[in-house]
Amino acid sequence: MSRREQGQEQNLATAPFSRFEFLIAWRYLRARRAEGGVSVMTWISLVGIALGVMALVATMAVRAGFRTEFVGTILGANSHVEIGNYAYVGENGVRTTALTDYAALTERIAAIPGVARANPRVSGFAMATFGDRSNVGEVFGVTGDVLAQLPTFAGAPQALGDIARFDEGIAIGAEIARELGVGPGDRVKLIQPNGVKTAFGVSPRVNVYEVVYIFSAGRSDVDKTRIYMPFAEAQAYFNREGAADQIEVYLDDPEALDALVPALAEAAGEGRFVWSWKDRAGAFLNALAIEDDVMFVILTLIVLIAALNITSGLVMLVKNKGRDIGILRTMGLTEGSVLRVFFLCGAFTGVIGTIAGVLLGALIAWNIDPIMSAINYMTGGGAWDPSIRGIYRLPAELRAWDVGRAVALSLTLSFIVTIFPARRAARMNPVEALRYE
Repeated sequence: MSRREQGQEQNLATAPFSRFEFLIAWRYLRARRAEGGVSVMTWISLVGIALGVMALVATMAVRAGFRTEFVGTILGANSHVEIGNYAYVGENGVRTTALTDYAALTERIAAIPGVARANPRVSGFAMATFGDRSNVGEVFGVTGDVLAQLPTFAGAPQALGDIARFDEGIAIGAEIARELGVGPGDRVKLIQPNGVKTAFGVSPRVNVYEVVYIFSAGRSDVDKTRIYMPFAEAQAYFNREGAADQIEVYLDDPEALDALVPALAEAAGEGRFVWSWKDRAGAFLNALAIEDDVMFVILTLIVLIAALNITSGLVMLVKNKGRDIGILRTMGLTEGSVLRVFFLCGAFTGVIGTIAGVLLGALIAWNIDPIMSAINYMTGGGAWDPSIRGIYRLPAELRAWDVGRAVALSLTLSFIVTIFPARRAARMNPVEALRYE
């Protein structure tokens, strides 16, 4: 190339992504009727990307909401950490796990920085009967103020009765109350096999208690089995006079559990376990994390397939616009400008499809309850079974991180797949393009 031609090339060169490049790209996307194939492919690409991003955003929102709701019900219905004894032989020669020094142990644990509160607990199982109905319940013995501080118990919309009267009776879960057919004020019989010790052996202990409060913890398994009894009464009922079974520990930040476990273990002492909410539900949460990664990969493939349609549309567009490319090149348009024009054609499709997908995904996430209600109605109520899922509703949590990942993925794939057809257009020989025109 001569110096004169090089000077002309430099004079005609423009800044990358100039305004006229955007105008040409936008005009090419609005294909004429004679180029209907290009228009159809553009729409297919746009709709495909929008649906892929919508599925990605909505799925990640539902998965995040499910985990948050599940962890919330775990933390709302249970203590963050439980500390207790491994089995040992007591002074009377009987194998036991009872904590006889629970008062001092509770004080030591409550003094640890990061611990919100700690309290002793008695636990056991008993058969609850009312009329001709019966069910087995897990009985927890705690004080009234402890029960009132559980976030999902006191003041819950589904709660019945008066929690302030807890010291006068017992509190039971909504599901077990429904199965027994009891309400506030009814008297339930509790039968515990290891009861009164007599000369003829141990006879079952049978006590009758008034149901003063019916709670809904937000988890089906808790509402179906849990019964709360005043701490002192539970000590007498389960033969734990002067002892407790576990120390319940509540943390200021449950997610910061790992940093506090060494201090809790040191305060507990030798021969005692520290059982956390992560130990209780760790396997399930790990399974959720793995499933999240797998779902993200699968939905990424859907977005990739949709993005590849951009390549097909651009190849057709380059073929149809060969004459235009030749004219632009003979007028002095550089290869870089041509490449950027067709890159923008694909980028427009990816950006518009991504924006539409994010809006649709957010719309689904924000209206997940009505959508699930409609699906439940159409399927006869079998789309969401709380006894299987553990929680009563399908939540959704739209997080900026998840939306950002979906947007970055979609735009990255859309931009990458446009490079090949854009380079092909830029390298087109203007003489060959105009030879048969």
